[in-house]
Amino acid sequence: MNRPVVLGVIAAVVGTVVVLAGALFLLRPAGGAGEGPDASGGASTSAAPSIPSRPDCPGTSVGGVELDCLGGGYTQPASGITVVNVWAWWCEPCRDELPVIEQFAAENPDISVVGVHADASAAQGAALLNELGVGLPSYQDHDNTFAGTLGLPGVIPLTLVFRGGDRIGLFPTVFHSAAELDAAVRGVL
Repeated sequence: MNRPVVLGVIAAVVGTVVVLAGALFLLRPAGGAGEGPDASGGASTSAAPSIPSRPDCPGTSVGGVELDCLGGGYTQPASGITVVNVWAWWCEPCRDELPVIEQFAAENPDISVVGVHADASAAQGAALLNELGVGLPSYQDHDNTFAGTLGLPGVIPLTLVFRGGDRIGLFPTVFHSAAELDAAVRGVL
């Protein structure tokens, strides 16, 4: 090969490497390796955002699926009827429904009522509950284990009813009142 061809090939290889390095830099995950803003908008650190303290969850699993408790510990597992509301911090209908779920829980102390936060950001989930003043114990499902294990539809909010470990009700709808939720639950008991 003559000299101009060799220099052209080297320039093309160097240019390709620079373009690929730039693309990888631009496509890196946000906040990765301690760079960029964190979920609160401030400067990030290498540690994950802290999760605000929340109520304890009844047992280490819900619907037979082991999950972490969102910002809390664990109490004695519930027995009997359990109503589970699947929600996420970014879901607008969930924002409206979560106080309804908590009201239902307050009006039905004989029923265990819990949430499952279906998003990787536990800190934002706990912050939303605290912002809304909702004391509902919730499990954290950062990787869709709950829905995947139970074969649930990919929608939220979603409410399930369990008798012991058996699912007896599934409601892919938004409940606008505690009475509406109570009628749905009583309808499957």
